[in-house]
Amino acid sequence: MVLEATGKELIEGCQRGEREAFRALFERHKDKVYSIALRYAGDETMAMDIAQETFLKLFSGIRSFRGDSSFESWLYRLVVNSCFDQKRRTRRLMPLVDELLDALQAPGASVLDEVLRNELSSRVRSAVGSLPPEQRMVIVLRYTQGLSYDEIAAILGCSSGTVASRLNRVHKILERRLARLVGVGGGYRG
Repeated sequence: MVLEATGKELIEGCQRGEREAFRALFERHKDKVYSIALRYAGDETMAMDIAQETFLKLFSGIRSFRGDSSFESWLYRLVVNSCFDQKRRTRRLMPLVDELLDALQAPGASVLDEVLRNELSSRVRSAVGSLPPEQRMVIVLRYTQGLSYDEIAAILGCSSGTVASRLNRVHKILERRLARLVGVGGGYRG
């Protein structure tokens, strides 16, 4: 059965043009592709467009996959390129990265706490959404996908030192933009 095939067998089946192999490969990776697109775009409709574009690229280019890197790295690269292509087309700033908010939020005890957290959430999303696409993608791959510097470097086609540098730069940018929001005790200072 095709659904039980290994990744290598699926890829080889796709390269031969087998429809069931394409279907199985799609089923195996659709959630991951959509998740990355959603974290990047912050909009479900746009994420669906990015995911669709990614799979069109995958299916039209699968024959060129040589196995020099892992299939997952190749697929991540396709998603990243689709995200950047979408950004170039729309030129809109898009919010993302709920995980960054977790570091800034404490469990709420009152309605006021919830209101303040929502305001903080909005400002963090705005700060992250205003980052250039390359910096935003590093944040998405690191914090929402949990990838290592080496994995991100392979996907973005740069060195892991460059990834570290980009993350460091993004952390400093976000720290400057958000410093006035968070007091010494972690409270909101609107």
